[in-house]
Amino acid sequence: MAPNSYLCFFFSTIFVGFSVISLFPLAFARNLPETTHTFLDVSASLEQARAVLNFDPETVKPFVQQKEPLRQAQVGNSSSFSIQVHPRESLYKSSHEDYKSLVIARLERDSARVESLTTKFQLALDGVKKSDLKPVEKELFPEDLSTPVVSGISLGSGEYFSRIGVGTPAKPFYMVLDTGSDINWLQCKPCADCYQQSDPIFDPTSSSSYKLLSCASPQCKAVRVQECNAGRCLYEVSYGDGSYTTGNMVTETVSFGSSGAVNNIALGCGHDNEGLFVGAAGLLGLGGGSLSFPYQIKASSFSYCLVDRDSSKSSTLDFNSAVPADSVSTTLLKNEKIDTFYFIGLDGLSVGGTPLSIPASLFQMDTSGNGGIIVDSGTAITRLQTQAYNALRDAFVRLTRDLPKTSGVSLFDTCYDLSSHKSVQVPTVSFRFSGGKSLSLPAKNYLIPVDSAGTYCLAFAPTSSSLSIIGNVQQQGTRVSYDLANSRVAFSPNKC
Repeated sequence: MAPNSYLCFFFSTIFVGFSVISLFPLAFARNLPETTHTFLDVSASLEQARAVLNFDPETVKPFVQQKEPLRQAQVGNSSSFSIQVHPRESLYKSSHEDYKSLVIARLERDSARVESLTTKFQLALDGVKKSDLKPVEKELFPEDLSTPVVSGISLGSGEYFSRIGVGTPAKPFYMVLDTGSDINWLQCKPCADCYQQSDPIFDPTSSSSYKLLSCASPQCKAVRVQECNAGRCLYEVSYGDGSYTTGNMVTETVSFGSSGAVNNIALGCGHDNEGLFVGAAGLLGLGGGSLSFPYQIKASSFSYCLVDRDSSKSSTLDFNSAVPADSVSTTLLKNEKIDTFYFIGLDGLSVGGTPLSIPASLFQMDTSGNGGIIVDSGTAITRLQTQAYNALRDAFVRLTRDLPKTSGVSLFDTCYDLSSHKSVQVPTVSFRFSGGKSLSLPAKNYLIPVDSAGTYCLAFAPTSSSLSIIGNVQQQGTRVSYDLANSRVAFSPNKC
């Protein structure tokens, strides 16, 4: 077995958070009965919210090329390695003048992502191709491009960033990491159209390991719709907010600083790209499809832990590591119509220790693949079908009558003025998984500040789609483990 490798990546988050109250995760870790209430440290969370606009971007650690890259087999499912995770705000200084405008911009991008995700999901269920779409529907895709459209979801500003090397010799690039995407890609010279990125654009002619893929290659056939140019495989990923990337499918060496590299990773070399990717060179997909990074390295599992959203602390993304013993797990479900997304078994929700009276069918897939709930690192705010959301909101409101209400903000309709409080007690919100286990959330994961004055909102939102999504605000401070070998997803609070 190859020795464990430590890989240093740099992530970024879209939302920001607060300090974790220690008593709550400990109670959960011991699998004690659901708590009815927990506390939100208002003072600490507001202090972090006010500080986020003053973050100075950290100096990126030097990227050191490994003299002898690891062989592909060495980074397969027999070895484990860790990737360092950093909040976005430590890499990119905010241009917003106040915290509220920053939050509003993030929520707008999040809504665009969710709309695109649900549209792609529905098209996959219907088996619709671009040629089948009506003129209005075709606006979802760039019509001036000749290459095929494959599944993808809106990146918004990019939820998390990683610092990796591409090519031989390796050149470092910031890449968005996303569990809702499969195809890996980066901008490449020559550019017909490239957006601005932080690093120099990748030049294929400078890499000895760059190799074009033919249309007959297995990787090309894995692209949903194939297109060729002189026998070379073309790709296009189109996003619902108008962003897209298109170019050649290739294989390259992907490097991880001094820890080594993986050879022959299939990725898109984008010569025509458009969108707001906040300086990233491209994307590394962590989805469930055959072109994703975990699939290509034959990972048996991967896990991540998202640190507090306003914090400059770091955490890790781990591959092939053991699931923590105190985890609460549920079934990882497959949808035959779309293999990118990670569907899980969820029976319902609890508020204040009392299960909500909502049908379990709201979270289940039917025989046609419709419905269900996914865990997604790229979506910020959890989306629930309207019936489920209304039940959650109404129960929460009934149990917070002593908190001063205020008007809604953006997609949030349940908000409170906590400006005169240092700490407040709130009802616990819990996910009830199939198998009888519950995951109780810390208050900071569902009551978040939307300005620096003390306005807090319930961080859930309704959706008219049959697809529900557990977003990264609710995942914060919890290690989420995708046990691909055993088809399980596990949640481990306080394991960052």
